[in-house]
Amino acid sequence: MRILVADDDPVVREVVRRYLERDGFTVIETADGPASAEVLARNEIDLAILDVMMPPPDGIDLVRTVRGGPHAELPIILLTALGDEDDRVLGLQSGADDYVTKPFSPKELALRVASVLRRVRPDSGTAPVLRSGPVELRPDARTVQIAGSPVELTAREFDLLAFLLANQQRVYSRNELLAEVWGWNFGDLSTVTVHIKRLRAKLGAAHRIDTVWGRGYAWGRIESGPDSESADTHGGERPDSTPREGGRTDSGRVESARVGSSRTDASEPSTRPRDAH
Repeated sequence: MRILVADDDPVVREVVRRYLERDGFTVIETADGPASAEVLARNEIDLAILDVMMPPPDGIDLVRTVRGGPHAELPIILLTALGDEDDRVLGLQSGADDYVTKPFSPKELALRVASVLRRVRPDSGTAPVLRSGPVELRPDARTVQIAGSPVELTAREFDLLAFLLANQQRVYSRNELLAEVWGWNFGDLSTVTVHIKRLRAKLGAAHRIDTVWGRGYAWGRIESGPDSESADTHGGERPDSTPREGGRTDSGRVESARVGSSRTDASEPSTRPRDAH
């Protein structure tokens, strides 16, 4: 599989490439928006890792371009030094499947890549068609229709909808959805919140995603609480943070637990993001 790593920091590109190549991936590197856009337009990759703050068009602009084009289903992970919740929400609302804040653990990023690809490369076995009212989801073809009209979803949006349709009228917290759909036992819970909002918007009146106050979300739970935009602020739960973990090089030397910091040694990694372009 081929993965695009687009970042104007050569240290970030080198470390990410090393970890991904260890996992058997072929890595294509670009350092700015125009070169990245050219690779994306050729549709020769299986996943893209895009820096939010590289020379324009930046990562968010590229995500929007991909989502509006003929290859909208391409899995995309954003890298950014902007760690505020509003920045993360903006990245996810642009259509990204995942969002990793610098400085980050390269091991964690590699695991997230594997998780995203596992979701978009289902097993060859035949899975049953999932339906609810006018909504029809075909897992094998990875297509969604509403009353016969196709709906374009990102990889994560599709996985989230498939899980909810397969488990109708059952309430899941954001932590549970993060584990079941993203395959993670920790992470930024606003990721789930944003994907729920995007699903509701794309499905329109056909959606049956209810907010169950103090508990989470469910598909088709009639007795749930108000289904409003304000109900999605934290999905009835408290947000938590994403722990980091370090990795080791082939020689056994401890590699920096955070990529994208101003230092490369593990003894005192910087938490200061690089200057925005």
